[in-house]
Amino acid sequence: MKLRIGLHTGPQNIPMEELRRIWQRADDAGFYWISVWDHFYANPLREREDPCFEGVASMAALAALTKRVRVGCLVFCTLFRTPGMLAKAATTIDHISGGRLELGLGAGWFEEEFTDFGYGFPSLGRRMDQMEEAVQIIRSMLHEGASTFHGEFYDVDNAVCAPKPVQRRPRIWIGGRGSKRTPRMAAQYADGFNVPYLGPEEFKARQEALDAACEKIGRDPKELTRTVNLGFYMGADEKGAEKHRKTLEALGHAHISTEGNLQGTPAQVVDRIGQYIDAGASGLNIALRPPLDWEAFEAFIAQVMPHVHEFGD
Repeated sequence: MKLRIGLHTGPQNIPMEELRRIWQRADDAGFYWISVWDHFYANPLREREDPCFEGVASMAALAALTKRVRVGCLVFCTLFRTPGMLAKAATTIDHISGGRLELGLGAGWFEEEFTDFGYGFPSLGRRMDQMEEAVQIIRSMLHEGASTFHGEFYDVDNAVCAPKPVQRRPRIWIGGRGSKRTPRMAAQYADGFNVPYLGPEEFKARQEALDAACEKIGRDPKELTRTVNLGFYMGADEKGAEKHRKTLEALGHAHISTEGNLQGTPAQVVDRIGQYIDAGASGLNIALRPPLDWEAFEAFIAQVMPHVHEFGD
């Protein structure tokens, strides 16, 4: 049994020329998916002056520079842009890519981004409330061509999305590590559910929460695609693996845990991916942080993907 392997690229601390090289190599190598993330500052935040490209523009560049892969973002912070604006941007990217858009949506968490760029920093509950309104507007604009919605945070009256996306119904993803409301929102509004940086057991628990949420509203849980993002700290050999173990230990960052990463040798990574397949994943995205170990990346393509990746459309 295999799954679809994707690539999650943070557009931070890296020149655009290098990003283009990574995207095009992954496209040529047969990856199913490439995504960016939506941050104003590099993560983890060390210096605010560390370079970080904006998400919508980065995703548009990704769409223009690739030919085969699905083009995504995991995830756009729905509070950073009005829903109509994000729906229009997503539609434009779908046309640039020839119908390869995958739209991930979330509530955001990076406090410094919110406060420094003038968004305040509402409580998690308020951010989730606002996100839920935004998701409904975006979904109806992409899937139905227009939206009328009157809520606490947004008020739109026949907001038309023209042209419509190339795809009849672009897939919408809900992403996050929450164990209650996030799975419920995915069950209610999304086509895919992405969980970042959790081990196989926790990933499985989130899938069980998603199944329960689907059952509660009468939705077939098989309708949702389930994926996981994992940090990429694999080495091409044992020497490289040891180097990346030390890198991971030195990071000491709350969002980078041992459980939520692929590390070790290619053979060990194949075994680890098998655990996510057993836990119910249909897709797995390796998350790259610069500087990229090109030797390890090529070893992943040559020695890991043939064993675990479901090639093809």
